[in-house]
Amino acid sequence: MAAVPWWANVRVWGHIAVWVTLVMMVALVVLTWDTLKVTAIGSERVPAFSVINHRIDYVYSEPLRMMMPVIGEKEPLFGKELTEVEAEALVTHGKKLIQGKNCMNCHPLLGNGAYYAPDLTKAWLDPAWGTPQSRELLMVTFLQDPDTFARTFGSGRKMPPLDISEEEARAIVAFLKWMSAINTSGFPAQFRVLLMPEG
Repeated sequence: MAAVPWWANVRVWGHIAVWVTLVMMVALVVLTWDTLKVTAIGSERVPAFSVINHRIDYVYSEPLRMMMPVIGEKEPLFGKELTEVEAEALVTHGKKLIQGKNCMNCHPLLGNGAYYAPDLTKAWLDPAWGTPQSRELLMVTFLQDPDTFARTFGSGRKMPPLDISEEEARAIVAFLKWMSAINTSGFPAQFRVLLMPEG
């Protein structure tokens, strides 16, 4: 009976599989640790919640060849500057409302969710809302009565009523403003206004 060549030996491939798995596990731990550090709230890419006290713009960076958020001068949301604790409470409340209303069933946020309705990642920056002062009022008004104030872009799609109070609508707007300040490395690409997907 002929000897089995080394490259066909089951034991050799078993050892290789174990070592490859161990190396990949170590790489996964290192990459996860690095990702958590970079995406932590208050890091360079993900600003602290109190960023909602500032003007947030979105400009094209020629060296990076992508759109980047720019944090500007003080421009408190709804005219009231919040402490970090107050801002965190408001933004977190808005995030929980978006989760509770299952907004991602229709909208993508940070690349996750359905693509039936507009991407909300940079919704705060949509120029169709107008000035920051009118933007706050228009967003709250829309969230409380989306059926009346919907922009359908000819699709006929409308957001269902959320049955939320003005306070809850303000919390959602705070979350959307905070999310717009996150450095998403140019995502969504070629952002100008929130457009409905084709079809």
